[in-house]
Amino acid sequence: MDKRDFSAEEALQYGWNTMKANIWFFVGVLVVAWALTGVPHIIANLLQEQSIGLSFLFRIIGWAANIIVSIGMTVIALKFLDNQDPRFEDLFSFKPYFWKYLGASILMVIIVWVGIILFVIPGVYWALKFQFFGYFVVEQGRDPVEAMRMSSRITQSVKWKLFGFGLVLALINIVGTICLFIGLLVTVPVTLLAFSFVYRKLLEQTESAQLGKSTPETAPVS
Repeated sequence: MDKRDFSAEEALQYGWNTMKANIWFFVGVLVVAWALTGVPHIIANLLQEQSIGLSFLFRIIGWAANIIVSIGMTVIALKFLDNQDPRFEDLFSFKPYFWKYLGASILMVIIVWVGIILFVIPGVYWALKFQFFGYFVVEQGRDPVEAMRMSSRITQSVKWKLFGFGLVLALINIVGTICLFIGLLVTVPVTLLAFSFVYRKLLEQTESAQLGKSTPETAPVS
């Protein structure tokens, strides 16, 4: 099995530096993103007792908004990794990916819930294994099953390190929440960028290992 590895410190440093250099861009993007995802759910809660049908409709709208925002944030993170300048409009660049991302998200939820039913640990394991599916949908246009397969490939041998890294990212965002939620304007970009950095690092190592296997050894010159 090919060895994968990454530095959590390096990933977080990248996230911090990139966030600092683009803080106002992220503030604008996050305020709009939170409004898009939060308002439908607030309306749904207000309508819960008056109209179950309308409440359900707004929950569906909120779920679709979550998918749109997730795709947009992935596009933005990938552009930063590629040394490009993301634009605010990238938050809404969901059209080429929406249905594949939706399908992959549903598949992910089903897999993780089945794992949780099977004494929790398999659910955690599968969540770690398939957590990068969205990047393969957005960056490579993979279908849901192939995106899950690719995520499984790049997480080989680093799942428990990814588990620890995920706990660190969660703790960082908890601190942001404690700081009257304003801290999330800093911690969310940092953790998003750090997570994306790890994805790209593991992908590069996987592709390098595959290239090494496919390249025939040069015969010695006599």
